[in-house]
Amino acid sequence: MSNTLSNPNKDFFQNVYEVVRLIPKGRVTSYGAIANYLGAKQSARMVGWAMNASHRYKDIPAHRVVNRNGLLTGKHHFDEPNQMQLLLELEGVKIVQNKIQQFEKVFWDPEKELGLP
Repeated sequence: MSNTLSNPNKDFFQNVYEVVRLIPKGRVTSYGAIANYLGAKQSARMVGWAMNASHRYKDIPAHRVVNRNGLLTGKHHFDEPNQMQLLLELEGVKIVQNKIQQFEKVFWDPEKELGLP
């Protein structure tokens, strides 16, 4: 992983997608955690833009990326209004009123899980 993310010429969106592909089923991470891992701490919004553009790729589990409070803020970018929630619930993540329950328990921090890029 570290070799693929260290390439300075690699597109930021592609780096985001590489991280998102590593999020395990039943876990979630945040836009900010991905940005921080990629060394772009102030770029959480750019990670959001990458996730909005990711729906054309079938191998990117965009439903596993939420805001820093566990809210499903990206749900309106899915084909169906409840698709993000349904996909997460199929993986065992409990959601009430668009908020992940026991967020700390299912949160996946790429910096802790993967180490330095």
